[in-house]
Amino acid sequence: MKRPTIHDVAAAAGVSRGTVSRLLNGDKYVSPAARVAIERAISETGYVVNRAARSLVTQRTGSVVMVLSEPYEKLFEDPNYSTLIRVAIKMLAERDLSLVMMLAGDAAERERVVRYVRGGHADGVLLVSTHAGDPLVEALGSGPPAVSCGAVIGHENVIPYAAADERLGARQMTEYFVDQGRRRIAMITGPMDTPGGIQRLEGFAEVLGRRATSKLIAHGDWTRASGERAMAELLERAPDIDAVFVASDLMAAGALAALRAAGRGVPGDVAVGGFDDSSVALSTHPPLTTVRQPLTEMAQETIRLLLALIDGAGGLEPVILPTELVIRESA
Repeated sequence: MKRPTIHDVAAAAGVSRGTVSRLLNGDKYVSPAARVAIERAISETGYVVNRAARSLVTQRTGSVVMVLSEPYEKLFEDPNYSTLIRVAIKMLAERDLSLVMMLAGDAAERERVVRYVRGGHADGVLLVSTHAGDPLVEALGSGPPAVSCGAVIGHENVIPYAAADERLGARQMTEYFVDQGRRRIAMITGPMDTPGGIQRLEGFAEVLGRRATSKLIAHGDWTRASGERAMAELLERAPDIDAVFVASDLMAAGALAALRAAGRGVPGDVAVGGFDDSSVALSTHPPLTTVRQPLTEMAQETIRLLLALIDGAGGLEPVILPTELVIRESA
């Protein structure tokens, strides 16, 4: 059976081929009546847009690439990424754009991403979990428009981004522990080459001042295993800890496991607080007191920024969203 063409659509709609072409290429100056007729004709004929042909005319690929600068294991372990992917797919589909997912956790993967993007295969780039000094950022500098979910350290004024107020969230949790009368408050940070790692530690230190000593701070890498290791390290260094702020829910789940193994009760002996309010926070035992960052809104704002850049907008300001303390049984 012959595949329907744009000529078939034009004939069925009773309009010129040029009118059909203008509509398919996003031209706003097509009359409402013609638009309805063309859309009906497309449905009746079963016409499917030839993306390769369209891209030659529009110089657009019809796709956006999401680049996750982490090993692939984290994509499946951390529920925050699934929220971002879900929102991105939905919002991009409304613009008839496809989402391409690429990992850049090592040098070979970064090189593959650069070749793909510089090869003109994407209309925009969405950076996720980018670390300070990542050579990928510089390599993509001359490519299509790029935005980031969370700031890219050193490029805050170059790459638009949407993020939660990391310092505010950390202060909210630390102040809550202080108000409870907790005296030996420790912290497990995220990676210190990411905004979340740096700013959540800064918020913690702003509240505790001199009490935020290096003895009471351990570092993780956002994984559950790293939270468990860091908690065991803290208990060895400072066994009198009575509260710990963990910079992600996933790491907090690991910290809870280490506390159970050490025979420490939660929250009786040690209060535990996380950050994210992801699905992990409700699955721990006990359920996790945490800082809610508006993940869905962050994802929506990030995609909105990217679409604005693709459409030619400039001078976009970062979007910083407030956090909220969510109290459950762990603290």
